[in-house]
Amino acid sequence: MSTHTNGHEQATKPPPKSVEIRIRRREKQGAAPYWEEFRIPYRPNLNIISALMEIRKNPVTKDGKTTTPPVWDMNCLEQVCGICTMVINGKVRQSCSALVDQLEQPITLEPMSKFPNVRDLVVDRSEMFEHLKRVKAWVEIDGSYDLGPGPKISPEEANERYVYSRCMTCGCCLEACPQYGDGNYIGPQAIAQVRLMNMHPTGQTTRDERLDGIVGEDGITNCGNAQNCVRVCPMSIPLTKAIYEENRETILHGLFGWLRK
Repeated sequence: MSTHTNGHEQATKPPPKSVEIRIRRREKQGAAPYWEEFRIPYRPNLNIISALMEIRKNPVTKDGKTTTPPVWDMNCLEQVCGICTMVINGKVRQSCSALVDQLEQPITLEPMSKFPNVRDLVVDRSEMFEHLKRVKAWVEIDGSYDLGPGPKISPEEANERYVYSRCMTCGCCLEACPQYGDGNYIGPQAIAQVRLMNMHPTGQTTRDERLDGIVGEDGITNCGNAQNCVRVCPMSIPLTKAIYEENRETILHGLFGWLRK
């Protein structure tokens, strides 16, 4: 007796029994990097953070060697803080939202390359925050007295500003940018925050100071228009639009500044 398969039925691929992970490690800043491979039991809906925690519980390599637990950063676990960003299978992204079921094995984990590697998957992203200070990425207010109602903002402008405000300073755009590195380009992250603050009516009072912060040898003109930044941004921030708008603003700022002399 022959059996027939229903045409609507699809053969399902059995889940793997284990997950293989390769981690690029470094004992301390300045030490030589090396690779270690691990194998952990598979379970559905496993993300990279959970996989790393499994390895940390039993830090034994694939070939049975006892090693030190891998080190990484994590905080919110819901793709909001940006601190767990790393390079996963060659693509920069957040490890909390990277699901093992959607990744090719062996899964390779590497620290971001555009920031100093402190240890294992941990990097020092201080440069990003220094850039935010440089461009004064905040709106100046005096909280010592009642300021009254805030300025009126149209729904269209509020929606555009909200998109820029979703930046979590994760560094994905900077990791993917071929121009960024070695202090030669301020990068799209800071430029987008200049756009956000300069669109605010109160923020416009210090607009010129922000524009001064994105000009110079490492300024906005060093953008090579690769557009990698907008492709990897986990928040879908229109970074290339911000660069275009602020490039136009800096040109006008420079022109009128020259005319005022």
